[in-house]
Amino acid sequence: MIDRLSIRSRPAGWPIMHQTWDKLLFLHWRLPPESLRAHIPSRLALDTFEGSSWIGLTPFTMRGIRPPFLPAIPWLSTSHELNMRTYVHLDGVPGVWFFSLDASNLLAVLGARLGFHLPYFQARMTLKQEGSTIQFTSRRTHWGASAADCEVVWSRGESLPEAAPETLDFFLLERYCLYAAHGNHLYHARIAHRPWTLCRATLTRFSSTMFTSQGLPAPKEMPLLHGQAEPLYVEVWPPQRV
Repeated sequence: MIDRLSIRSRPAGWPIMHQTWDKLLFLHWRLPPESLRAHIPSRLALDTFEGSSWIGLTPFTMRGIRPPFLPAIPWLSTSHELNMRTYVHLDGVPGVWFFSLDASNLLAVLGARLGFHLPYFQARMTLKQEGSTIQFTSRRTHWGASAADCEVVWSRGESLPEAAPETLDFFLLERYCLYAAHGNHLYHARIAHRPWTLCRATLTRFSSTMFTSQGLPAPKEMPLLHGQAEPLYVEVWPPQRV
C-alpha cells in the first residue's frame, strides 16, 4: 500500500533550506514502465497510475533560497531550474526520482550535488514574462556533461481547483519526498509546502533534447500540462540514508 496523504505532513525536526518556487509548468508524458526500469535503482519501485509510468519536465524559477535564520542574498539566492523526473516509491513512501536538474546558479548546483547527491548541472537560462505568457530557455553548459537544451513558451489561464486525492493530477503533482543515489547507497529527503495552486496552461512552443541526453526516446504526443497559479513557499529537510 502506498500512502499518498500522510507524506504531505510536515516532517519532524528542522528544515535546512527555505525557498520559493514560481512560474512553474509541469509537462508530463505517459510511458510504459519497462522503458524506465533500467534507469532507476533496483531498490526503488516505479510508481504507476493505472499501469502507466510518467516522465515530467518542470521549468521554473526560485528565489529566497536560504538556510534557516539567515536572510536571502539577492544574487546568491535566486536560480532558474529545469528538472526531468519520474515517480517511484520505497516501502510505500512515494517520491520523485530525478534524471537531471539543470540550474542557472552555480552555487546551487554545487551545493545540491554535494549535500543531496542529486544530478545537478549548470546551464545558461532565461525566463521572461509578458502578461500571462512565460518564456523559458535552457542550454546546459556543465563541463563534461551531455548537451541538453529546452525552450518552453506557455500562457496562464483561469484558476483550477486543487488536485483531489486518487486522481492523476494528485499522483503527478503532490510529491513531498525525493530519492537520490550515491555509490551503492540510497537517500531520501523530505519537503513541505501547501498543496499546489493550479491554473490552466496553454503551450505555444516546445522543443527539447532533454530526453535524448538521458538515452530516452523523445515523446511524440503532446504533454499533459499543469500551470502554477501562485508562488509556493517550500521548506527542505536534510537527506537521510534509507
